[in-house]
Amino acid sequence: MSENKARRPRSQEVAPFYQLNITLLHVAPPIWRRLRVRGDANLGFLHSAIQVSMGWTNSHLHLFTVGDKTYSDPTFELDEDAADEPTCDEGKTALRDVAPREKNQFIYEYDFGDCWEHLITAEKICEPDASFHGFAKCLDGARACPPEDCGGAWGYTDLLKIMKNPRHKEHKSMMEWLGGKFDPEAFDIEKANKYLQRLKWPRTTISQLAKVLMARDDYRG
Repeated sequence: MSENKARRPRSQEVAPFYQLNITLLHVAPPIWRRLRVRGDANLGFLHSAIQVSMGWTNSHLHLFTVGDKTYSDPTFELDEDAADEPTCDEGKTALRDVAPREKNQFIYEYDFGDCWEHLITAEKICEPDASFHGFAKCLDGARACPPEDCGGAWGYTDLLKIMKNPRHKEHKSMMEWLGGKFDPEAFDIEKANKYLQRLKWPRTTISQLAKVLMARDDYRG
């Protein structure tokens, strides 16, 4: 049998796994996650995995930036008033296409108001592993995701200062806004993996992701 006949089409190949470091920028101490994701995962699926593992609630728009190109959900219609190069469809773009080599980096931005920027680094590209069950897994991480709508990195920094100072004039109102409970050092990797396993492969719809996130957050409506 010739080499060409023996080689499987790319769509049928067992994809390599990527070890990704995802770090929230402009926040100290760092908030980060290390994920293992299939290289043929589209960026829409990666968005879902980031939302689940970081702790976000998918309440805002998002965008990937790779070099001078951007990728997002086409239903957002981000190009409506843009004069720049059109935004590409994240559902038609694989992780291995935007980060073909180890140490490649790109940006994931969530919530264009608070501007949460995440630096994604392809730390390792690993050989296919048939023993690995699932399409995304959290390997490590540190610290809790900031609360939604807290004002971005700078607002979050102020929030932490207010939390630590019971005498601050905004301490009581801030704690009420937080619901009286928020541990900035908390991160539950077992919980992250429990809900990563519930993501639909190869595409997770907005409604499917919403169900996973509401279950993760024990939201009863």
